[in-house]
Amino acid sequence: MHALTELPGDKTTAYAELGKSLRALLAGERDLVANAANFTALLYWSLPQLNWAGVYLVEPVKGDLLLGPFQGKPACVRIPVGRGVCGTAAARRATVVVTDVHAFPGHIACDSASNSEIVVPILRGDELLGVLDLDSPVRARFDAADANGLEALVAVFVASVAPAAR
Repeated sequence: MHALTELPGDKTTAYAELGKSLRALLAGERDLVANAANFTALLYWSLPQLNWAGVYLVEPVKGDLLLGPFQGKPACVRIPVGRGVCGTAAARRATVVVTDVHAFPGHIACDSASNSEIVVPILRGDELLGVLDLDSPVRARFDAADANGLEALVAVFVASVAPAAR
């Protein structure tokens, strides 16, 4: 297993270091759930000012987002595509950065301590596998550098998962 070291203060460099750690952590494993569990744990324990890091996976029958592996307090189990920040990112198939979740129309509050959020869709080609969701108690915690870094990490995660994993 790849040991974590202290991340540099510069976000671009920090995400590059996380990419190296993630590749090493997921090497040799192709299971979606196992890799999602390690992915969310790596983010939760490596990035500052998070109170939740998790994955919602597309439920094959209804197409809702269903709670997958996460770190943090218990969370909402099922989110319809198009609702809340996670559902919006899934519907748009684009990263959504919310500086103040209390001002986001239709925000689904799983933890009242969360004040900002970033959600990155997990896509394999045109197929939506789910979303990566990070919450912070700090307003405006996430920015474009986080979006770029997390999108690159999601690409590493997707590449690690076997196509027939679901």
